[in-house]
Amino acid sequence: MGTTQLETVPEPKYWHLKTVLSEALDSEFSVGEILPNERDLAARFGVARATLRQALEQLELEGRLQRRRGVGTTVAPPRVGVAVGTERHIWPGATGDAWQPVDSGLAVPPAAVAEVLETGAQEAVHTVRRSRTSHGRCVATELLYIAAASVPDLSAIDAPSGPARARAVLRELQHLELEGQDRAVELGSARADDAKELDRLPGSPVLVVTTRFHAQGRTAVLSVATYRADTCRLTFGDSAGVEIHHTPEQQAS
Repeated sequence: MGTTQLETVPEPKYWHLKTVLSEALDSEFSVGEILPNERDLAARFGVARATLRQALEQLELEGRLQRRRGVGTTVAPPRVGVAVGTERHIWPGATGDAWQPVDSGLAVPPAAVAEVLETGAQEAVHTVRRSRTSHGRCVATELLYIAAASVPDLSAIDAPSGPARARAVLRELQHLELEGQDRAVELGSARADDAKELDRLPGSPVLVVTTRFHAQGRTAVLSVATYRADTCRLTFGDSAGVEIHHTPEQQAS
């Protein structure tokens, strides 16, 4: 077979520089450390500043770097593992859960959610908003929809909203016997409210993980979690807490 046109295209200078910079990040810099300015970096590697910017932008897209106003370009924390094939089934809010409650309330869910939870078209359900942080930055947001029948004893709870109510809802949920859960993952775009919380621009790539928790022969809870695509990696098994320090290229070598 002849050589394809793609095989004759030389590697762009910025892509080669990206690989060199990535190796330098692993060997010379620590998490949160500020990189030298563009002029010094360009001089060190003998490239034009335009080439350097392209390499830095690519590393930022891959989650290796983060740019912070008033600070500069810093080395990003390791990626957070998102378990999608784990056999460990637990309710949200159980011991070991890495999420932090933000708010809770009652609301009529979207029609698709009502169908999953098997609630009436205008029947309110409990909502719980949570967030997940890593090295001081928010890497994921979650919205839980909980059927009222799943937490029948909430009438005695005084807190009308806020983290206290969220914790109370999740505590009550633990009284149910969890029969199983299933999970789906898809690539999406950050909506305005999620983007603000995740410190991303609206439309930025995100991983959307939808989880159904089953109890009493039905879906008791529906979770929609939105992860920053540049800070997270899908894992299989019980390795959700594992932080990934290396790039895909390095892991393959």
